[in-house]
Amino acid sequence: MAGRRDTEAYVDALCREMAMRCKGMSPRTIYVGGGTPTILSVAQVGRIVESLCRCCDLSRLEEFTMEGNPENLSDSYLRDLASLGAVDRLSIGVQSFVDKELEAVGRVHSVEQAIHAVESAVRAGFGNLSVDLIMGLPGQTLESWRQSLATLATMGEWVKHLSCYELTVEPGTILEKRLGRGLVSLAGDDLLSAEYGMLMEWCDDNAMEVYEVSNFSRRGFRSRHNSRYWTREPYVGLGASAHSFDGVRRRWNNADVTAYIDSARHGDVPHGEETLSPRDAFNEYVMTALRTVDGIDKRLIDKRFADALALHITPYVAEGMIVDEGTHYRPTREGMLHADGIAVSLFEL
Repeated sequence: MAGRRDTEAYVDALCREMAMRCKGMSPRTIYVGGGTPTILSVAQVGRIVESLCRCCDLSRLEEFTMEGNPENLSDSYLRDLASLGAVDRLSIGVQSFVDKELEAVGRVHSVEQAIHAVESAVRAGFGNLSVDLIMGLPGQTLESWRQSLATLATMGEWVKHLSCYELTVEPGTILEKRLGRGLVSLAGDDLLSAEYGMLMEWCDDNAMEVYEVSNFSRRGFRSRHNSRYWTREPYVGLGASAHSFDGVRRRWNNADVTAYIDSARHGDVPHGEETLSPRDAFNEYVMTALRTVDGIDKRLIDKRFADALALHITPYVAEGMIVDEGTHYRPTREGMLHADGIAVSLFEL
């Protein structure tokens, strides 16, 4: 029961921070993520929604996403969550449709549970589902990657969005310990490149458009929330370690959950912040924009960098990596594959 008390205290703190920072706001998107939000009871999610309704004007809300892991998404949980009438988009952390790969990274759900979670979400009435998959899992092969994509294909129109990331190893995780002991190894660049190429072919065959290097959707189902990050629109992050951005300054809350709960009780949330220089803002925008099909909007570039950008991006246009469309520099599919490297070369303008 200690865990239940912890989540109650955390929800209390979250609602307090919301009252302090969000009064009168009119959000367009809401995203409940980071960790495993579905360890919260539906009643606790309902408290968060009620607090949002008290603090904010939700009349312009376009999208309300909640992340969840398959092991937490029971039939009853999904039915009750849908009955709240607030969350209209689910992002399910499947990671793989191969049991051995899930076991290798310490995931507690099975492929059967993952498939059941998707089916249950559809039955509960969630018509906007996103699935996460990971490339480069320990033991993953091109054939097992094909198997995961084939399983996803059987779900057809149920899945409206796919996020697919290269594996990253977080400190203190089971995976880091297994790597340190030599029990597993990471995929090489050749395999990752082949997997990404297979993913592109799969998307073409399954009516999924690539709109950002790691994100794919059916027509009309791009993640509106994440798209705002990539265009550097302001956002407010609530909770321990949450980040916010007002267009000029970045803010991040203390990552210590206990300290976060204690401070919120006393009407304060410890945080750090930084003001971005024009160069930092330019670099951030170029880095994120080149990862998207929309590319760089020239009208959003600080004039002091515009001429230099035009000069230094010309070789990539000549190589077919970038297309100059007048108002935008848009990456080709090949350019998106090299987006990070291209962006870094433009940082020192």
